[in-house]
Amino acid sequence: MTKATFGGGCFWCVEAAFERIEGVTDVTSGYAGGHVDDPTYEEVCTGDTGHAEVVQLTYDPDVVSYPELLEVFFKVHDPTTLNRQGNDVGTQYRSAIFTHDDDQQAVAESFIETLEDEGKYDGIVTEVEPLDEFYEAAEYHQNYFEKNPNDAYCQATIPPKLEKLREEFEAQLKA
Repeated sequence: MTKATFGGGCFWCVEAAFERIEGVTDVTSGYAGGHVDDPTYEEVCTGDTGHAEVVQLTYDPDVVSYPELLEVFFKVHDPTTLNRQGNDVGTQYRSAIFTHDDDQQAVAESFIETLEDEGKYDGIVTEVEPLDEFYEAAEYHQNYFEKNPNDAYCQATIPPKLEKLREEFEAQLKA
């Protein structure tokens, strides 16, 4: 099993997408990229800790590759809006890839360069940096959409992402 860590806005939204990908065995919401040890959700929401809301995936690379996970990541969020995803605004919602090793770093940088060369996005702002520390979010944030499907925020933001996921990655979704 291998790990990957992505920040693409609210972790509830990103988590809901990756939980559906075949080969992803665990998705944990949390925080990365900041300067405060073990921050709380409330602290991260201020934007003062430097953390991004992220999901850390555990996946089987024999079933789903890191580049395939990058494809999903770039489809389920907007990598061109600086410190923002929809109505969620602040550095905690930035687009970021936190790499676990030099290979992931190189693959992620090359992937972004290819997307830019192909003109698929206008001005990718996604940060790529080594993961220093991952802090797991409180239990009530884990599997949030599954536990709170009628939450107004979730209803407004997650179903369109899941529909896009079904359209683009049907063959890679869990049965």
